[in-house]
Amino acid sequence: MIKNDRQYEISKEWVKKFSEAIARVDEDKATKRSDPVGWQLNRDSLQVHLDGLLEEIAEYEMLVNRDERTPIELSCDRLVNFPRLLIKARLAANLSQKELAELAGLTEEQIRAFEENDYQNASFAEAIETGSALELKLKSCEVLFPLDTLRRTPITLEELQHPRRVKF
Repeated sequence: MIKNDRQYEISKEWVKKFSEAIARVDEDKATKRSDPVGWQLNRDSLQVHLDGLLEEIAEYEMLVNRDERTPIELSCDRLVNFPRLLIKARLAANLSQKELAELAGLTEEQIRAFEENDYQNASFAEAIETGSALELKLKSCEVLFPLDTLRRTPITLEELQHPRRVKF
């Protein structure tokens, strides 16, 4: 994930390097004939990296160049992705780390360290406070977790929605 303008510029440089490398591989007809599998693996590897960078660049550009008058909906399908949502929200709000720190009652150094480590070094309270400072609102909050730990098998959604009644 691209988190700032510096990383954005570096990513664009890498796009150029990967594009040039792919062009060189495409021009290498001798290797393509003598080792077609190796040639294809090499090209595919370069292409995967290029595609990933292009995807990250597009996401960053979408976040920082959006119409600020239009609300943006960000989502994460796993709690572990919440830190990246915080970073995306800051970018979409066009806030610097310093501005977010002031709003959250934290220091710029804390926000910088949190983002560098995807909030792994932040307490839960600090992450929640950061989300509150960004005025994040939950559209819906659904949590599915297994309740039957004795069976050691996952409980199904059907079992959660329609539990069997036990008669005593």
